[in-house]
Amino acid sequence: MNILKTIFSITAITFITYATAHAQVKPINTKADFDAGRAKIDSLDAQMLKTIGERERVVREIGIYKAKNHIAPLQPARFQQVVEKAKEAGKKEGLSAEFIEKLMNAIHEESLKLEEPAAMHNE
Repeated sequence: MNILKTIFSITAITFITYATAHAQVKPINTKADFDAGRAKIDSLDAQMLKTIGERERVVREIGIYKAKNHIAPLQPARFQQVVEKAKEAGKKEGLSAEFIEKLMNAIHEESLKLEEPAAMHNE
């Protein structure tokens, strides 16, 4: 259960990263502001991808545990909990439920690939 909390924490960190950026946004009035805004987006994208990469490494470890203990990779009830919590966090940031659901589905799809026995043995 501790690993599952870690996964949710990593996902929450991703949303917090965007929240922090949102709170610090200033009007763009000049080319310098425009360039600084783009640089900030690049930095946030790098942070987000690093966080998702960390999340996927935890997923791989969970996949190994599931395989050793004959637990199916897909846990629909757990995934639904993750999506609902993400929607709540996203709503606070002005993100649509539809976007959050698509985002979490994409992450989950990749996570399931990592949990497949063949993927775990190829590393």
